[in-house]
Amino acid sequence: MREFLVASGWGDAIVTPLPGDASTRRYARLARNGESHMLMDQPQGAEAPTAPPDASEAERQALGYNAVARLAGADCARFAAVADYLRGHGLAAPQVHAADHAQGFAILEDLGDALFADVLAQGGDEDALYKAAVEVLARIHAKDAPSALSPDKPLFAYDQTALIAETSLLTEWFLPLALGRETTQAEAAEHRDLWKSALSQIEGGRRVFVHRDYHAQNLLWLPQREGVARVGLIDFQDAVAGSPAYDLISLTEDARRDVSPELAEAATRHYLAAMQAQGTPVDEAAFRREMAVMAAQRNAKIVGIFARLYQRDGRSRYLSFLPRVWNYLERDLGHPALGDLRAWYDRVIPKAQRSLRVMETS
Repeated sequence: MREFLVASGWGDAIVTPLPGDASTRRYARLARNGESHMLMDQPQGAEAPTAPPDASEAERQALGYNAVARLAGADCARFAAVADYLRGHGLAAPQVHAADHAQGFAILEDLGDALFADVLAQGGDEDALYKAAVEVLARIHAKDAPSALSPDKPLFAYDQTALIAETSLLTEWFLPLALGRETTQAEAAEHRDLWKSALSQIEGGRRVFVHRDYHAQNLLWLPQREGVARVGLIDFQDAVAGSPAYDLISLTEDARRDVSPELAEAATRHYLAAMQAQGTPVDEAAFRREMAVMAAQRNAKIVGIFARLYQRDGRSRYLSFLPRVWNYLERDLGHPALGDLRAWYDRVIPKAQRSLRVMETS
């Protein structure tokens, strides 16, 4: 890292590490003579590899979860490619000033510390921030997803293989933790089949660029800028080509903060209006069905991920988010398109055993 900083002209900078989250990436702020940049450090080999876009399901399975779920892995160059794509649409993704992709280092534009989550916690205008975030999505969704990002990074399809692998985290990690026993093969198979059936209802729809983790802790408020550039974007390296509903759901069913049904509805209506105004109107009934399916899929995945973070990685604080995520998921499963899945969850995982509150010890 020191050699990279010296070669990039930042060898004399003060390096201040920033707190991390669930990722293997590390960040630090570089300060020098009143100027500030961000250092991204993505340890190479810290994550399982991804797979070529034409890899079969069996080939992806052989490479591990990252390849199956279409995660970027430890690919610093993908982060740069996504940032360039977003900036090309007039959006506030950080500019990459210098990079050593082989070593996993990059020096990025510093977009500041005003995360939506912090601004809102300090009394920021919730309606204004969420409308601005929705307008960013409308800008991105004005065009279909590209097949590749310049210069040479494919934009993977968020396909059924990936989506089912994500929902299966719930039966793999959460169910044994909640019920104190292993998931049976029959339970896991029925869960997969029900999800395949639900997802098949929305196949064949329009595919757009999907950030994949679009929520209040990955958005920065930049009020000194104008229009869609007021929303700073980070943590987008796992972007895929998927449903237009996905990022809107990520925003309005935020695992880390309460989003009221009223705010979620206002954001959805603002999205529909913005899409109409820019000449890319959406069939509202079909879109709301897609939102319900994608919301339930995302929240089922998060339940599994948070259980895995606790059990495998010892990060017990994620259990405190489970009541909120289950609240979202139970609401999502109320849609008629998901009746069979709702019945499975009610039968297999009783509501009293969904929050794991007894384990919130650290």
